[in-house]
Amino acid sequence: MMKQSMLRSLHSAVSRRSSHLTRRGYATEPVPERKVAILGAAGGIGQPLSLLMKLNPLVSSLSLYDIGGTPGVAADVSHINTRSEVVGYQGEDQLGKALEGADVVVIPAGVPRKPGMTRDDLFNINAGIVKSLAAAIAKYCPHALVNMISNPVNSTVPIAAEVFKKAGTYDEKRLFGVTTLDVVRAKTFYAGKANVPVAEVNVPVVGGHAGITILPLFSQATPQANLDDDVIQALTKRTQDGGTEVVEAKAGKGSATLSMAYAGALFADACLKGLNGVPDVVECSFVQSNVTELPFFASKVRLGRNGVEEVFGLGALSDYEKQGLENLKAELKSSIEKGINFANQ
Repeated sequence: MMKQSMLRSLHSAVSRRSSHLTRRGYATEPVPERKVAILGAAGGIGQPLSLLMKLNPLVSSLSLYDIGGTPGVAADVSHINTRSEVVGYQGEDQLGKALEGADVVVIPAGVPRKPGMTRDDLFNINAGIVKSLAAAIAKYCPHALVNMISNPVNSTVPIAAEVFKKAGTYDEKRLFGVTTLDVVRAKTFYAGKANVPVAEVNVPVVGGHAGITILPLFSQATPQANLDDDVIQALTKRTQDGGTEVVEAKAGKGSATLSMAYAGALFADACLKGLNGVPDVVECSFVQSNVTELPFFASKVRLGRNGVEEVFGLGALSDYEKQGLENLKAELKSSIEKGINFANQ
């Protein structure tokens, strides 16, 4: 009984909202065939993400790729008795096969920041990885929805956009920076302070996906709670520093892998629902945007059959949030430009 209940709860974590496919009259129609490719599937985020996507009933084909270690991950995950067929691909010569026919490509590839490593060190390694993976996506599955997890997202999304532009395949509606972990953290932390059930909480998070560029809009949180200004400021800072909190707790032996895998699985699930025509799928994501003067910005987007169907504005902001918005712009602009410059070297 214990094992069954654990599996049920884990399964529902990523497919809770999938169940309304049947409730909305889709029950007599077959769920569409959908291939999801995970690039970096043998890594700290990639392994739990592969597990969660194997549990998702919307996935019919799961393609796991990494430079090494993928056959073992694929064999392990493939024994799980859910719908999707799993194939592991290893090494650059197999990247094309991994990507062919993919509807959604999720990219957690890269290295986490280690003690003694500067942000520039991290940027140079991960930026190069993302650049080469984006070139392969442009060649083998140019119409896939691309979910960018590799950090720094504020720079890696612009890098991918530039690579796709050069290849003539860029579609702004199909490229996403996954900022879902910021939303997941904001919901969790807010629920704790507001003393409300976390499953009922929603908090939009806008801006970017690093430090002060992360701007949770607690003034728009539901259910609304009258929290003091100092509590809101502390919640904002904790959301912005969530990654550092995990790195410190792991004492230099890792970063946020499990919560990031969960957030990545949630966003990929939303993309699949959108592709399948489920109405009113809305998530926050870092996308090409006209919401501010910056070319990329995270805000609520409605997902559909073509990827981004609508980018929503910011809505009414508190004075504290307005100031936060102004404070983040210079740093976010610099990160975006850094990515564009790297891609065009």
